[in-house]
Amino acid sequence: MTMTRDTLIAAFPGVGEVRAQKLEKLGLTNAAALLTWYPRDYEDRRQVYTIREAPLEGRVCIAAIAAEHPRFSRIRKGLELVQVKVVDAAGALHLTFFNQSYVERAIRAGEEYIFYGTVEEQGRRRAMVNPIFERVGRQSFTGCIMPVYRLTAGISNHLMATLTRLALDCASSVPETLPASVRQAHHLAAAEFALRNIHFPEHEASLELARRRLTFEELFYLAVGLHFLKQRREETGAGCPLPLRPLEEFQALLPFALTGAQRRVMEEMSTDLAGQRPMNRLVQGDVGSGKTVVAAFAAWLAVQGGYQAALMAPTEVLAEQHFRSLSALLAPAGVRVELLTGALTPGEKKKARLALAQGEIDLAVGTHALISSSVSFRRLALIVADEQHRFGVAQRAALAEKSGTGGMPPPHVLVMSATPIPRTLALIVYGDLDVSVIDQLPPGRSPVETYVIREDKRQRMYNFIRKQAGEGRQVYIVCPAVEENTEWTEEAAAFNLKAVKSYTEALQRDVFPDLRLGLLHGKLRPREKEAVMAAFTRGEIQVLVSTTVVEVGVDVPNASLMVVENADRFGLSQLHQLRGRVGRGGHQSYCVLMTNTRNPDSLARLRTLASTTDGFKISEEDLKLRGPGDFFGSRQHGLPQMKIADLTGDMRLLGEAQEAARLLLEEDPTLERPENRPVLERVRQLFADTPDIFN
Repeated sequence: MTMTRDTLIAAFPGVGEVRAQKLEKLGLTNAAALLTWYPRDYEDRRQVYTIREAPLEGRVCIAAIAAEHPRFSRIRKGLELVQVKVVDAAGALHLTFFNQSYVERAIRAGEEYIFYGTVEEQGRRRAMVNPIFERVGRQSFTGCIMPVYRLTAGISNHLMATLTRLALDCASSVPETLPASVRQAHHLAAAEFALRNIHFPEHEASLELARRRLTFEELFYLAVGLHFLKQRREETGAGCPLPLRPLEEFQALLPFALTGAQRRVMEEMSTDLAGQRPMNRLVQGDVGSGKTVVAAFAAWLAVQGGYQAALMAPTEVLAEQHFRSLSALLAPAGVRVELLTGALTPGEKKKARLALAQGEIDLAVGTHALISSSVSFRRLALIVADEQHRFGVAQRAALAEKSGTGGMPPPHVLVMSATPIPRTLALIVYGDLDVSVIDQLPPGRSPVETYVIREDKRQRMYNFIRKQAGEGRQVYIVCPAVEENTEWTEEAAAFNLKAVKSYTEALQRDVFPDLRLGLLHGKLRPREKEAVMAAFTRGEIQVLVSTTVVEVGVDVPNASLMVVENADRFGLSQLHQLRGRVGRGGHQSYCVLMTNTRNPDSLARLRTLASTTDGFKISEEDLKLRGPGDFFGSRQHGLPQMKIADLTGDMRLLGEAQEAARLLLEEDPTLERPENRPVLERVRQLFADTPDIFN
């Protein structure tokens, strides 16, 4: 077949409809997509051992001759064996293949093969189970550096490598989009060389050249795109200047003193809000650092200036909590706060929308309901978006368009995030925002003690829950699953995911019949969720069994213990958010991470969390482990997803790419020169999900 970049994966030999559907789950639909499905790791299969010298640890290549014709046997229905003895000058190796009947025809006596697998000693003889094998002289996946890809169920690494090797036939047709001057100045390999050697490198040096070229390219296009984003922001015209007011006037509304970090961020915001251009600022701070008060200050300034403000939260539970806390803070100053979520009745929604349009509501708090077409504002001057990476640029832009009637300028935008990320990375991910950091916790907050506990200590954990409840404290138990197919048992508790419904019933029946348990999960109706959280806040529920709907922002000062079931199933940053639900009062608080995993990497992650409460350190570790795509959610932040760049490890290359982008844009600000047009088109493609990046 003739391969082009548009050749559909379903047309590749050996794929078919079922495999094509599985590959589509990974976003792989054609040859071009395979070319940029970069390996996540590599196996060095270049060294070939004799049977006697082959080490027993790890997988190795062995060159040997088939000493006999393979023997096929059917043990029972669903279990077939092929066995064959292979030899070299030093000894014999016994091979067993399970359910691979084709091997009987594929291996011929007297022929030499390379076998790749793990050598085991069975008494005095050496053996391999299910090795990969190839005829000597016809090798594709042995005697080389082998790529290891991210996969999905039903797709093997061998298949992925086979398809990629076929797709590389069209690598020569991939256009060179980096300007020649940039490639020469930064000693970058050609596009075709980079694609071939990122997948099947000839040696380590060619792999490094390929990786450097492709990483630089990603970071370069990102830097160019962010330049246009910021330029677009600066061209939005005049903002809506809000008059400065003394910070002490706002402090008088609060029953507590502001931290130095809060005051610093508020002063940065005041300067922005009083300026001639719309504010676009990210405020990030660790759990419990007091971001809500900072948002309240910005809303107070907007209302004091005669305008409206809106706060958009990712969940109804969090929107309701913001509504309660902001009402308590700002009502004494005459600020009219109203809640607008999908949970309101049609009559309540109609009334709230009318009041908003007529300017009778000063601060609207809600979820995505705030950006629905039926909602309009009279004089919107400020948008606060909580947990930015859950919204993305598009939703924020939709809310910004609702600034009001009468020629209102674009509103100021304040974004809050409790996911601390390194400042340099924040400047990339939130490229169209200025960044402020609240790096100080309010006084009196003691660190949450964190423990990693295995299943054999479950009864001890239950006793600790009972002890906390006996002292008048409250407890969260967070589970990763909502429903269970099997009946809950002690054995299932040890090995299966905790299903929040069946687990709650079992806890109430068998473990804590004398305690008041509650259940909270995403499938409850909004009013039911609100009722459960309200009961927990009032202390009527002692133990709340929940899914991760309690992850962000929920504030119950009396809660002192967070238990996370199957903790290895969660990301580090998510666990840190969950831990932040306790330790919000004056009591010593605890986080218990239950796990049954034996995976050393998973255990290392959990121990990292137990060893520090610094959200920035935790998020750096999380980024290293999961990469920015998983960390932020696929494209949710509205910026192109990194396919190869490691935003924590490639900082020097990032600096080079940013400088190269700056120099290019200095010489050709609109990228109109013929040699720079490919850069402009590539950036347009990459930022297709980001609205209004270009005029």
